[in-house]
Amino acid sequence: MRKAEIKMHDAVVGWLTQNEDGYHFEYSADYLKNKTADPVSLTLPLQEAVFTSKVLFPFFDGLIPEGWLLDIAERNWKLNPRDRMGLLLACCKDCIGAVSVYPLNENEG
Repeated sequence: MRKAEIKMHDAVVGWLTQNEDGYHFEYSADYLKNKTADPVSLTLPLQEAVFTSKVLFPFFDGLIPEGWLLDIAERNWKLNPRDRMGLLLACCKDCIGAVSVYPLNENEG
């Protein structure tokens, strides 16, 4: 299992995990209690239930760099371009925009 902490404006929003069943995104209960909380995406509205998908959610897939920047990441970190979660974890700590992705160890989070 691979897991990432998702932050928006440096606040923990929730967690994205990948396991043998696919991808799962869950908002933090503390974040959901915040009256000014915004969803990370219109396709991932605020809710307590976990989102599940067989493929990486399009919003998170869209954070992965493209073109020459992706080529550099693949070459320098020897990443498989088909490993979308691996690319997300390696490349998206400091994204353009409000959302950031921080890899967690299996025993974290």
